[in-house]
Amino acid sequence: MAEAIGRRRASKVGVVVSDKADKTVVVRVDRIVRHKMYKRYVRKAATFMAHDENNQGKIGDTVEIVESRPLSARKRWRLRRIVKRGVGSAETTATAEAGMP
Repeated sequence: MAEAIGRRRASKVGVVVSDKADKTVVVRVDRIVRHKMYKRYVRKAATFMAHDENNQGKIGDTVEIVESRPLSARKRWRLRRIVKRGVGSAETTATAEAGMP
């Protein structure tokens, strides 16, 4: 049986800005580039729609996404893992409300 030679898939780390759609999160990836003429560093952002099978990603979470086959008209990324939970995530909100009298 011939082994399948898979290529290394691109991955990016960004922040979830929307989780309104079912099984989809919108991730903003920031990068810093040097301006050609002014030689200053400029922050640029791009947004990617990523597939989130278990609806784990919440707004504010730092996540890692990985390139995949086209899943819909605009989704070409999958959520690999949650790097860090955001401040406004569900767990911290629930524990804060439970502690309130």
